[in-house]
Amino acid sequence: MENENKVFAFLEKYLMGPMGKIASFRIVRAIMAAGMASIPFVIVGSMFLVLNVLPETFTFLEGFFDNTFFRISDLYMLANKTTMGILALYFGLVIGYEYTKIFAEEEELNLNPLNGALLSLFAFFMTVPQLVIENGKMTLVHLIDEDNTIVHGWEMVADGVSRLGATGIFTAIIMSVIAVQVYRLCVKQNWVIKMPEAVPEGVSRSFTALIPAFLVAFVVLLINGILVALGTDIFKIVAIPFGFVVNLTSSWVGILIIYFLISALWIVGIHGATIISGFLTPIVLTNLQSNIDGANIPFAGEFQNAFVYMGGSGATLGLCIFIAFLAKSKQLKVLGKAALAPGIFNINEPLIFGLPIVYNPFLAIPFFLAPMVSASIGYWSIKLKIIGPVIAHLPWPTPIGAGAFLSTGGDYLAIIVALVSAIAAFIVWLPFIKMYDSKLVKQEEGEEALI
Repeated sequence: MENENKVFAFLEKYLMGPMGKIASFRIVRAIMAAGMASIPFVIVGSMFLVLNVLPETFTFLEGFFDNTFFRISDLYMLANKTTMGILALYFGLVIGYEYTKIFAEEEELNLNPLNGALLSLFAFFMTVPQLVIENGKMTLVHLIDEDNTIVHGWEMVADGVSRLGATGIFTAIIMSVIAVQVYRLCVKQNWVIKMPEAVPEGVSRSFTALIPAFLVAFVVLLINGILVALGTDIFKIVAIPFGFVVNLTSSWVGILIIYFLISALWIVGIHGATIISGFLTPIVLTNLQSNIDGANIPFAGEFQNAFVYMGGSGATLGLCIFIAFLAKSKQLKVLGKAALAPGIFNINEPLIFGLPIVYNPFLAIPFFLAPMVSASIGYWSIKLKIIGPVIAHLPWPTPIGAGAFLSTGGDYLAIIVALVSAIAAFIVWLPFIKMYDSKLVKQEEGEEALI
């Protein structure tokens, strides 16, 4: 037991502390808020995409869809184009708002979150058009051929302006940070136009943002101009480090590390899924859009809840069923039956804190290993093209099988992969929970408490 306590102490010191500190950073909180705010819109847009691809799986529906839904598909697919197609705008708007709000509350500055949001969009939009230097003159790119449609700097794709979609998320984040920091600097240094108190608040607010808007324009145009002079732009620069991060998190080893970190945080009492997933939301949404465009990236959308966390963090659905009906310990039986209904919808806090799994050396190992096993099965099933990639973002409480089926656009085999993943995770749990069950039975018979 002493060795297990040392492990928990190590995790607290070297993982919980640093991750908790990172999660408290203002920009990280703003990015996490943006990810959470964008999810409902992505889910709605994804549902219309699923409708559009159903005949690819259910081929007997092709004739029916050709004569019904596909006659108005350009209409209803607008719900997808105005979510996934402009995802960077959602991120830029919310980050600008939340980041400004955090500074206003914590530094007691007279910052208006709405101004911060609009300044962020203003800064981002200035980076979207593509510029080049030709004959000593800076001009907007104009190129129309078989592979490209760039009209006066704006690159057009099927979903609209290419850089407003998922590819622009990271640039939107950076521009929001720059815009809000410039706005904050102006207010701290009192570089604002103040109106008399008799002036209506809306009018006063617009003049307060006037000087910050000029400074934001100057800073962003200066950055843009320098980069264009060097033959690049902010999108191409951002693609280098963030492309590396995206590739790392999309690799098998990267995914194993992600689920190790989530479990490690949970073990010491921190909601690991919320913290780590908050960081990863821009990446999985970018990968989701890539899959829609024809890529085959496993770690996209709600891959996590479709193929990894059946029953909740730790992949505990099989565990929950076992203790509800086959455990010998009375307390495990009661807990399992109480946790079963939430577990079907991937909610397992009753197990994490009721078994408990937190700070429990008897159950720590399977809590780490089970999701890594299920993630590996899901990852390689997609990577080897046994099933299709995730192309739709489903609500995370979607039950086992249904989430996998719908998120892959109606792939029957995805249901089987999800079930196999859940069974494999349970096999990892089985020897540990049987040992724990027998120890609890002895405890109920009067022996010393385990933990």
